[in-house]
Amino acid sequence: MSGILFMASSCKKNDSNDNTELQTYNDDVNAEFLWDDVQTTGDEAAEYLFNNLKNSDGFLSKLEPCATVTIDTTLDPRLMTIDFGTEDCLCKDGNYRRGKILISFTGRYHQPGAVIITTFDNYFINYNQMLGTQTFTNHGKNENGHTWFSTEINGTIIFSEQFGGGTLTWTSVNTREWIEGENTPRFRGDDVFLHLGSAQGVKPNGFAFSRTITSALRKEIGCRHFVSGTVELVREGKPTRILDYGEGACDNLATVTIDGVTRTIVLP
Repeated sequence: MSGILFMASSCKKNDSNDNTELQTYNDDVNAEFLWDDVQTTGDEAAEYLFNNLKNSDGFLSKLEPCATVTIDTTLDPRLMTIDFGTEDCLCKDGNYRRGKILISFTGRYHQPGAVIITTFDNYFINYNQMLGTQTFTNHGKNENGHTWFSTEINGTIIFSEQFGGGTLTWTSVNTREWIEGENTPRFRGDDVFLHLGSAQGVKPNGFAFSRTITSALRKEIGCRHFVSGTVELVREGKPTRILDYGEGACDNLATVTIDGVTRTIVLP
């Protein structure tokens, strides 16, 4: 998987500064992608088990052909294990995975009041190791009639060399509103969510950071990246950055604005 590449700039920087900026955006976007992938992989496994989602549906891309999904019903809460094996395996979505995702749950993710806690057993995605805990709660319907969820993360990512190496600590509290596709539980391809929230932590270079979603991020399940929304990025010793995912196109382009200067970037 490639890192972010700058497409255009209205100002010239030296190579050292460019490399620093590239790694800064790599850290933010890659971390967001990896934690979101954990969440959607668990969603996919739950749909597969509980709603008899068939392989022909075309949206088992994170599981096939690598994962075995099982549930231990003797435990309370029950425990779902997504086992990708001990060797890196290329899944249909183009990502390599190995190890286990462990999901303890009091109810199915679409049930109001359900609490789902995700941990890891030697789990890697694209050679990046995921550590820590992700807690997901279903809060039922909001004032718009949409199911909404909260997700709390207290975790660590040990990046592979392909992602620049180093360790990133990450804590966050986010909400996710299910705005489309809830009425078709056996087909995930029409699911759309809006994400809000904030995160903070320490980057591999030792600098503290924070990120706040300032305009809801729209996630369409068939698209690799968010298709719209903005994020404010604050890093120790650097000016504030605004990351903008665009106006709805299912592509790998975004813009970053620093001190009034906007650059187009290619997402990994």
